[in-house]
Amino acid sequence: MTNLRTWLALGAVAVAAACGTDDQGTGTTAAAASEARAGREDGGRRGGKLLEARLTGSPRPYAGTGAANAIRGVPAGGLPWVVAEGKAELSAGGKLEVEVEGLVFDPADATVIARGLAGQNTVASFKAIVSCQSVVAGAAAVVNVESPLAPATVGAASAGGGNATIEATLTLPSPCIAPIVFVTSPTGAWFAATGS
Repeated sequence: MTNLRTWLALGAVAVAAACGTDDQGTGTTAAAASEARAGREDGGRRGGKLLEARLTGSPRPYAGTGAANAIRGVPAGGLPWVVAEGKAELSAGGKLEVEVEGLVFDPADATVIARGLAGQNTVASFKAIVSCQSVVAGAAAVVNVESPLAPATVGAASAGGGNATIEATLTLPSPCIAPIVFVTSPTGAWFAATGS
């Protein structure tokens, strides 16, 4: 019985050494507690992901209808787009990383086919727009923040067209609720957005 008590006591000491307690006594590691405190002190803006999501192309009826079917004030392009692969990551500190492969005009759309643009990208640069629900002067508001332009490959997706990487550090509004990331034309018409 004495040996069992000694063994249990030693086990408790080992666990206590491996796991500190934060200022709330929750038993988290010291490093995690320090990181959590830092996050609380700066409103959670130092780290952590606000968003990590796949991208989907702009379908009809969004495409081709301009402001009539805009999402948070961002209209879709004039024709529908598809994306072979796409992802967006956004941190609480505003770091944005977007990658798209094969972001091209929808090869199955009749109007796209009639114009000879099926499966093509004709736009040499894309940018990202991050849209947040926020608060401005005490009222609910949408705040959209844009990245700089990034080069995109032109041509058919089968030949590497529609590929781009957008990396930027943006000044996000506080709060930034329910963020959406759009990949857009230089003039701000969206071709792809976070979703599935």
